Amino acid sequence: MTAVAPARLPLAPTRAAPRAWIGLAVLFLPTVLVALDNTVLGFAVPAISAALTPSASQLLWMVDIYPLVLAGLLVTMGTLGDRIGHRRTLMIGVAGFGAVSAVAAFATDALYLVGARALLGFFGAMLMPAALALLRTLFTDRAQRRLAVAIWATGFAAGAALGPILGGVLLQHFWWGAVFLVNVPAMLLLLLLAGLILPESRTFAPGRLDLVGVLLSLLTMVPTVLAITLVADDGISATVLLALAVGAGSGVLFVRRARARLAAGEEPLLDVSLFASAVLRVSALANATTMFALTGLLFFSAQYLLLVLGLSPMDAGLVLLPGFVVTMLAGLAASRLGRMFPLRVLVPAGLGLAAAGFLLCTALAVDTPVTVLAVASVLVGAGIGLSETITNDAILTAAPADRAGSASAVSETAYEIGAVLGTAVLGSVLTAVYRGGVHVPAGVDPAGTHTAQETLGGAVTTAAGLPGHDGDVLLASARAAFVSGIDVAALLGAGVVVAVAVVVLLSLRTRAR
Repeated sequence: MTAVAPARLPLAPTRAAPRAWIGLAVLFLPTVLVALDNTVLGFAVPAISAALTPSASQLLWMVDIYPLVLAGLLVTMGTLGDRIGHRRTLMIGVAGFGAVSAVAAFATDALYLVGARALLGFFGAMLMPAALALLRTLFTDRAQRRLAVAIWATGFAAGAALGPILGGVLLQHFWWGAVFLVNVPAMLLLLLLAGLILPESRTFAPGRLDLVGVLLSLLTMVPTVLAITLVADDGISATVLLALAVGAGSGVLFVRRARARLAAGEEPLLDVSLFASAVLRVSALANATTMFALTGLLFFSAQYLLLVLGLSPMDAGLVLLPGFVVTMLAGLAASRLGRMFPLRVLVPAGLGLAAAGFLLCTALAVDTPVTVLAVASVLVGAGIGLSETITNDAILTAAPADRAGSASAVSETAYEIGAVLGTAVLGSVLTAVYRGGVHVPAGVDPAGTHTAQETLGGAVTTAAGLPGHDGDVLLASARAAFVSGIDVAALLGAGVVVAVAVVVLLSLRTRAR
């Protein structure tokens, strides 16, 4: 294979050649796979619960550890790509992601799977910043880049749409580990195509990697996100306060070090001057909120369809499919709407649609028609697709060309923080309401009582082993308690999304288009 020289961005925008659009197709694939991995896991949660019998906390960690590690490493990986090359970073991430997916498929207990998901987060952190930075290299014309970003962003919706369908087929015919094995052949294909099609892209004459900055970034992100996860699950504790103190203190030191290195003419890990742009700040906030909405919705909708309404995995996936399709269509439409309306109009409008979808979820009951959740997912999907395309393009445009990796890392870090919050906050609120509302019949042994009170999946398992009437009573109580939890979580989700929409509107009200 002939080595491709690092691509230097031209001073003036040029129209993309056909090879650039082929490169876009290659970059579309890891986006689809990462999104597919998240939604497939959501639908595999009931099967994993039955096979590995995790506690409620372990169940949340299975979902949360992946975005937690991602959030801690995205800045480092994005900046590393600026130095060693974004294509090289992408290929390392692809190889590692595929290998660990094979390992995760054969997890024998809950902690094993949590560890595998953490490694997936490590290698996954290399994928998205590299892909978005390579888009900046391939497409220098603003209009073409906006369309390319819109198409690339639909990969999240495409993967999310494919996940439930593919997951449904796999879970009906194979064991839960098959949802991880599906990544392996796709990653092998991507590894081959990336080396043949994509150009290399990096910062020219970069300085030495700031290892102290790397350590401070990890000590900022990981304890902070960990504290958010713990407080949502267990409330305020000494551990939470210590984690927040470490995160906040490290964050202050990180910013000070970055500013000092900039003043001295040295390369910081992250160019903190990027945050001087109000557009970049509110775009990152909006990105976090869209993922908050999506992961929160998926966490409770999959369990609602499978364990409350009793649908098969395939049928449950079909219920949510329209929402993911609309996300893709809205993302493509956003590239055209962005020429007619400013950021301060489109992003709040998208967030408003997502909030309306959450409010509709408060109408869910044990016997609600599936069309209610389908319409809610369409509203949330339309809002996410409209918002995220505009914000991704805005973040790339706000940053200098040679800081594309750093800017992409900011965008992706915001996504992963939102993903952590969506599952940790809304999932933990739902769990708290569920635990307070479920009633276990007298005479059930302590182990069965504990299992039923931990998760809805545990209640279904416990009920299956009880005599007819007791099993029916437990199942009815658990389903009603879970639906009550959805009401509270959905209302909270709607409030958060509306609040961020207002912040975006007010922050950019005086800016020109």
